[in-house]
Amino acid sequence: MSKTVCVTGASGFLATQIVKQLLEKGYQVHGTVRDPSDKKKVDHLVSLPGASERLKIFKADLLGGPEAYQEAVKGSEIVFHTASPFYHGGQEDDYVKPAVDGTLTVLKAVTTHPEVKTVILTSSFAAVGYAGLDRSHVYTEADWSSEDWQREQKSFYGVSKTKAEKAAWDFSKGKDYRLVVINPCLITGPIIQPTLNTSSEMVAQYLNGSKTKIANGGISYIDVRDVAEAHIAAAENKDAQGRYLVLADSLSWEDLANFLRKEYGDKYEVPTELEADAKPWDKNKFDCSKVQKLLGHPLISAHDSIRETVAGLEKIGHIKPNKNN
Repeated sequence: MSKTVCVTGASGFLATQIVKQLLEKGYQVHGTVRDPSDKKKVDHLVSLPGASERLKIFKADLLGGPEAYQEAVKGSEIVFHTASPFYHGGQEDDYVKPAVDGTLTVLKAVTTHPEVKTVILTSSFAAVGYAGLDRSHVYTEADWSSEDWQREQKSFYGVSKTKAEKAAWDFSKGKDYRLVVINPCLITGPIIQPTLNTSSEMVAQYLNGSKTKIANGGISYIDVRDVAEAHIAAAENKDAQGRYLVLADSLSWEDLANFLRKEYGDKYEVPTELEADAKPWDKNKFDCSKVQKLLGHPLISAHDSIRETVAGLEKIGHIKPNKNN
C-alpha cells in the first residue's frame, strides 16, 4: 500500500504541482482547501492523473485551530505545509497572523499524530535575503532576513515568512518529527489551476497592458516544478535536514521586459519606458548547491520557466494578444 501524505493549501500554484508529482509517484494524498465546494479551487486537483483513486480533499482553514487539520493529517507519514497568504497590499497583521498561527496550527495537529515522521515547510527567500545587506553578499541557508528592515520596506509578506519559519523551528525543537524547510524565491512555470496566482500575475502585468512603465529593481526566479521536486526529495531523503535555498536566477524588471519583448513582441505591447526612479540594479547572489545536490540536476533557467508561465497564462485565458500581427 502506498504512503499517505498531507498537503495543506492544496489548490495553490505550488501545492498543486506538489500534489501532481506526488500522485505521479503513487502516493495517497490528503489535500486541504478552505472550501471544497469551490469548483475553481478543486476541479483542477480532482482532474489530475491518479486523483480519482488516490486524492482526498479535506476542508481546513489556517485560522480554524488544530482540530481543523486533524482528519487531513491522520494517517499521513509526511505533511507538506504550503498554505500561506501571498498577495499585493495589506498591512502586517494581514500576513503575519495567518502565516504564523496557521503554521503553528498545522504543527500542533501533527503532534497529535505520531505516524507523522516528516514535516516539509514552504518558507521563502524572503526569510533569508531581505536584510538590506550589500549586494556583494552571497546568500546561503545560514542567512536570516531582518524583520525591522522588512518593515521599513513595507515587505509584510517577508515579515510573515520570517516569523512563521522561526516559529516553526522553535515549536519543533524536541519533537518526534523531522522538520525540513524549503526557501524558494518568486515561483514561475507551468500553470495548472484556473485562477491567476500572484507570482504569475507579476509576469502577466508586462503583457496585458496593466504595466505601462518598467518597474525599478528586480527579483529572483525559480520554476514551480523544481520547488515541488525539492519538497518531495527532502521528504524522501532521510538525510535531508535544515533549510534549502531554491533560486535559479535573478532578473531586473528591465531584463524581464526585454526578454518578453524579444519573445512575444509580435503579439503583446511590452512597456519600454522605465519608471522615473529606475536605476541600475545588482542581482542577488546566492549559493544553491545544497538543493542541487539534493535534486541531482541543474535548476530550470528563469527564461525557460517564464516561457512556461506565458504559455500557461495564454492557455487559461489570463492574457490575450493585444497587438495586431
